[in-house]
Amino acid sequence: MSRAASTGEFWLKLLAQAEKRLPALTRLRVRENLPIRLDRRRIYVLPTAFGLVFAGMLFVMSIGALNYYNNPALMLTALLGSVSVLSMLVAFRTLDGSCLDRVQAEPCHAGDPLTLELVFAAGRRIRPGLRIDIGGSHAVVTALPGEPLRAVLTLPTERRGLLALPRIRVWTRWPYGLFRAWSWLNPQIELLVYPRAEPHAVPLPQGGQAVQRSRVQALGEEFGALRAYRANDPRRLIAWKASARADRLLVREPEQPVGDDYVLDFDALGALDLEARISRLTRWVLMAEERRARYTLLLPGLHLGPDIGSAHARRCLRELALL
Repeated sequence: MSRAASTGEFWLKLLAQAEKRLPALTRLRVRENLPIRLDRRRIYVLPTAFGLVFAGMLFVMSIGALNYYNNPALMLTALLGSVSVLSMLVAFRTLDGSCLDRVQAEPCHAGDPLTLELVFAAGRRIRPGLRIDIGGSHAVVTALPGEPLRAVLTLPTERRGLLALPRIRVWTRWPYGLFRAWSWLNPQIELLVYPRAEPHAVPLPQGGQAVQRSRVQALGEEFGALRAYRANDPRRLIAWKASARADRLLVREPEQPVGDDYVLDFDALGALDLEARISRLTRWVLMAEERRARYTLLLPGLHLGPDIGSAHARRCLRELALL
């Protein structure tokens, strides 16, 4: 193990012991509502290992300068000491006044990394070299005055359901690495993790409940086959010529399924255990969406559908995740 790695482990152990002993640090484990603003009551500053070595060097320099009555050496020692103290203030001010405004994340399936975006309000001060740690993910960001600070990190996921956001550590060693200023953020946020889909695709349920399919084709760019544009419509469906004539965005009506619908029944999978049922139903929901087929999801005490589209898929996957 390298010396840097051993020093890092020692520092983390020291911080863990400090959190257990100091009430001011322990209270930051309480969940908080957004926005969370950093101020002088929750920012902590300690010298780094390099800072301690630098302080020892200044002490030796001061002893030598006083012993030999060397005024230039004494002045240099005082100048370096003043700069180091100012660097502590700068490190503190880099965190002071920043505010965690939003936490954004798109749901993912269990086993996939969850992409997380943290949005900070930086205020009117430049904030260089900010480091953000959450779990095993790290990000280094810089914010210009008046611009929001965005940090993108990833979290590993193992289980479906609601994932409590871990504590977030915001820290910096800027500008000289002599002092470390840090604070903990503990937002009261839970992120949704969809179930893991069954790895092997099983055909959608056939038989009496589904599935003779026929489709009504769109009729080109005539107005009878067009409808008003909606925010979630793909751009490839936009009828540009018709939109220019109508002076508003129109899209071609996509193929609409007619006939019976797929019925995805939880109780029909009685031979499987709970997680296996949920995984198979998740796979079927994704398959039905790929085929643009209407489907109904039947869960204990819940009936979703028949419907089609991304909103319906999100409702189904959410209920499967929370089942």
